[in-house]
Amino acid sequence: MQSLLSALNQDYPFIELIIVDDFSTDNSREVIKNWIAAYPEIQFIENETNLGSTKSFNKALKLANGEYIIDLACDDILLPDCVSLQLKAFEKNRFENLGIVYGNAELINEKGDSYFYFFPVDESKKTIEKRETGDIYLSVLSGGNSICSVSSMVKKSVFDDLQGYDENLAYEDLDLWIRASRKYDFDYIDEILIKKRITTTSLGTHFHIKNDSRSRKINYSTYLIIKKAIQLNRTKQEDKAILKRIHFEMFLNFKTSNYKLLSKYILLEIKHRFRILFK
Repeated sequence: MQSLLSALNQDYPFIELIIVDDFSTDNSREVIKNWIAAYPEIQFIENETNLGSTKSFNKALKLANGEYIIDLACDDILLPDCVSLQLKAFEKNRFENLGIVYGNAELINEKGDSYFYFFPVDESKKTIEKRETGDIYLSVLSGGNSICSVSSMVKKSVFDDLQGYDENLAYEDLDLWIRASRKYDFDYIDEILIKKRITTTSLGTHFHIKNDSRSRKINYSTYLIIKKAIQLNRTKQEDKAILKRIHFEMFLNFKTSNYKLLSKYILLEIKHRFRILFK
């Protein structure tokens, strides 16, 4: 309930909360139903089968009426001024085509204890390394500009333009950042906006696991994302930038003994180098 309460307890009062239960197998559904009895304005979607995060989000997106969207996971906690700081960033930005703002996150363990930050901070809790803003497409392609997805707010018009998440993927954020940064500017808020809980079942922990079915599914989605990104590229510089991402993924799949996917990346790199040569 911490996650849901954190959304309701924002210092910005106009919050629309849409909850999706993706056919949970524990008692989550009943707990949520009992909890929202006191909040009749909250919309609750009950999936009849497990659809996955991308399809579940898109179902909720169709019901959303607000101008801005936060995709909040059940383990994460918004700090009280998260929404107001994000909206302020949209209102007082220097970019003509701002589509997404994001900030930093405090990483917590399963017990809720803090142990690090998504972007390292100094003693004043300000980000040590300056984040790129505006047109960050090149940096996102190469892997040099990771985005803290849980601390992001996206204009609903951006999601509508991109037709939501790609439902063919096992995870959503990298594909969104690439497609969005091709068309829209990004801005960074140098504040801790959210507490992100890291558990043994968290998505991020599965990218590096050997001989794991979920890991293989996630990493194959990255391969599909990279293939899509290549089609978005317009210049040799962009094509060269994505080679860095391809090399990183090749090394990752070698470490996780996913040799089948590694071979796909090798063929992809060969084809891509010919593309660069004759572009």
